[in-house]
Amino acid sequence: MSQTIEAEVTAWFAARSERTVETALARVFLDGGTAWKVKRTVDLGYVDFTTQEKRLWALERELEFNRKAAPDIYRRIHPITRASDGGLELNGSGETVEFALEMRRFDDAAVLAARPERLDGDMAEALGRTIADFHAGAPVRPDRGVASLDFTLGSNARLLREMSDRLGAEDVETLVTLTTAERERQDALLIERSRTGYSRQCHGDLHLGNILVEGDRPILFDCIEFNDLLSDVDVLSDLGFILMDLEFRGRRDTAVRVLSGYLDQAARSFPETLWGGLAILPLMLSVRAAVRAHVSAHSGDDALSRRYIQAGIAHLQAPPPVLAAVGGFSGSGKSSFARQVAPRLGASPGAVILRTDEVRKRLAGVAPADRLPPEAYAPEAQARAYDAMFDDARRLLEAGRAVVLDATFMDPVLRDRAQALAKAVGAPFHGAWLQAPADVLRERVRGRTGDASDADVAVLEAQLHRDLGPLGWRTAQADQPCAISAAEWLAAEEI
Repeated sequence: MSQTIEAEVTAWFAARSERTVETALARVFLDGGTAWKVKRTVDLGYVDFTTQEKRLWALERELEFNRKAAPDIYRRIHPITRASDGGLELNGSGETVEFALEMRRFDDAAVLAARPERLDGDMAEALGRTIADFHAGAPVRPDRGVASLDFTLGSNARLLREMSDRLGAEDVETLVTLTTAERERQDALLIERSRTGYSRQCHGDLHLGNILVEGDRPILFDCIEFNDLLSDVDVLSDLGFILMDLEFRGRRDTAVRVLSGYLDQAARSFPETLWGGLAILPLMLSVRAAVRAHVSAHSGDDALSRRYIQAGIAHLQAPPPVLAAVGGFSGSGKSSFARQVAPRLGASPGAVILRTDEVRKRLAGVAPADRLPPEAYAPEAQARAYDAMFDDARRLLEAGRAVVLDATFMDPVLRDRAQALAKAVGAPFHGAWLQAPADVLRERVRGRTGDASDADVAVLEAQLHRDLGPLGWRTAQADQPCAISAAEWLAAEEI
């Protein structure tokens, strides 16, 4: 598209639109309930849209890729044609001068970058599960994952070094040195993950600006389509972008929910090597921070860029893992307590929460909120759920990831087993036993809806008559606000 035709197409769409949104690669014209996207004629090195054929290729891929996650937003491609009067029209019989992608327009305020507070606990978990399902259905790219990572590492180093006089040469070199060393340290694991199905055609740009919420449902949009080296990546590189973005915004609590929801859902599709693979997560978080660092610098925000550089360095200086366990009767608030303490434990964004209620549903092949029959809670089934939880925890701890176990832990043998696991992997252990008056527990259980726990008041009554044996774990008062009881317990445990 020549500059003259590009200007003509831009003016024609702008005249019939309420607003035009400009990006580095496209213009989006907002017209009522429709958004029309036209690629710009640019060559930025990493992307070349200088011919009509290349722009059409990109639009076709954008439509194909994004329909998987947002089928009702991405509609179809239309030719922009020369009309008989010399003007422009859509889908005419005249010469095609350009192409436009038709999309359903959505509310700008629905994008999470505009209202990050919408990503509360339940929505964060739903987002993690949405991303996991997206990854599970994505095409496998076994020959791409490591090559894509090396491409991004090289690009990050080059672009940051070009601006190191503005950003701090010492910090830039520290970040480059640390990421290079971690890349080499994880070489065998990275290669194995690519070989075994973790390298896939992912979103590629999964930050809050490319996720919206409609009808209490998170929707991923605007996947990268123009460079396979940016989208054919390890799934943890894709997930790492949103985790890094949330951490950078001071929302570790939300990031923990995204990560834990993702892993529980992904474990339904991926093999058990999923858990050990989290050893590469610090590298992926750092790489994503470095990407935002040079993007911010190129946008003229050097102060923001320097903050991203510091974040990238911090991700590769992670603390060692710890194991925490939260026990108590049904209704004592174990899951809420676990979500309060997890962001304080281990490497960014915090500890992975493993919950027997969710593990049990996963083993049964049902959704977390689906109810199971009583036989699913027989002693043999209970043992399987605890075995799976401890196995997953061991793999996570060995991968350097902190873990919070969320279970009733009424059996002293199970409490001892949790402590023995921590000792076996050389991790500190912290146990919390939540207690509250029976009437408080009954009221909470009666009012619980949409939760993975199937426990009712009859189950609770049976628990209240159990002989717990010597507890040994630090008690937390669960009849006060959870944030207070968690803070008191963390202080007492000196965490």
